[in-house]
Amino acid sequence: MKLALITDAWHPQINGVVTTLHELVEALGPMGVQVSVLHPGQFKNRPCPGYAGIDLAVRPYKALAAMLDALQPEAVHIATEGPLGWAARKHCLKRGWKFTTAFHTKFPEILKAALRVPLFVGYGLFRHFHRPSSGVMVPTHGVLDMLKSRGFQALKPWTHGVDLGLFEHHAQPLDIPELKGHARPYALYVGRVSYEKNIDAYLDLKLPGTQIVCGVGPLEEQLKSRYPKVLWMGVLPRHKLAKVYAAADVFVFPSRNETFGLVMLEAMACGTPVAAYPVDGPLQVLGGSEGQVQGGVLSEDLRAAVEGCQAVSRSEARQRAEAFGWPKTVELFVKNLVPISTNQTGR
Repeated sequence: MKLALITDAWHPQINGVVTTLHELVEALGPMGVQVSVLHPGQFKNRPCPGYAGIDLAVRPYKALAAMLDALQPEAVHIATEGPLGWAARKHCLKRGWKFTTAFHTKFPEILKAALRVPLFVGYGLFRHFHRPSSGVMVPTHGVLDMLKSRGFQALKPWTHGVDLGLFEHHAQPLDIPELKGHARPYALYVGRVSYEKNIDAYLDLKLPGTQIVCGVGPLEEQLKSRYPKVLWMGVLPRHKLAKVYAAADVFVFPSRNETFGLVMLEAMACGTPVAAYPVDGPLQVLGGSEGQVQGGVLSEDLRAAVEGCQAVSRSEARQRAEAFGWPKTVELFVKNLVPISTNQTGR
């Protein structure tokens, strides 16, 4: 199968969407799927206003349309709702091609937090974007139910996975040179330092030991000055990040607006339990929707969740992560794809 994957999120951006798509592309090859990734780096682009580190394509329709026509794909998947996503949507509709989309990020919540755009406006726009999709892939049942209640259609579950080889299990927290001299216990946050992540809820805990942040974003300098005792490690290569995960005593996930939360799986794969709020992403990752939380603690009192993680074994965290291996994730993605046309017309 020849698949065109269009995404506004790709390297050198660092976020869960990029990680998921990168791992997906790597895994699709051995299954006989020939993937062509169309991303902002192939077009004239500029930084997203107010969101440093994310570049967006500028007026990409003409170039993207020519690339898609030249590729002659058998299936098209539009991963994001940015400029490339809208351009690909437009061309598929023009050609009469069927396509799938994905709902990776609660951008309406980001728009509300960053620009005070009302939620109904953001979700109205996104509902319009996804309306012609033959399948909107959604990572959790909670998000699927939420989108369904907002009028979205053709929703298809698509859980995400974690690289269990890269993120190795460690029965005891590692001692690593990068953290030498810093007091334990280590509490870790990994992710964008941005509006929608609710990172203040983590930083305000003022936990004993050392609080660590791995990531960058538009609020980074402001928060560094407000929380000088926090260890800010910036962006780390994946192999080094895996060691930091494994060194942590607890992983704190303060976001309330995630569709999934891949970083929680990465932490748990290394054996580090997760403290989080009982909301969509954590409920899916830790299994809390059925009352059987595994691999961490969910509580509206984030400090209580952190303290409760002392009783969660590292083997339990790893066991939960193993339920999210990549083979199942990739198989489900391929199952959700649709041919651009049943008789391949409209090219």
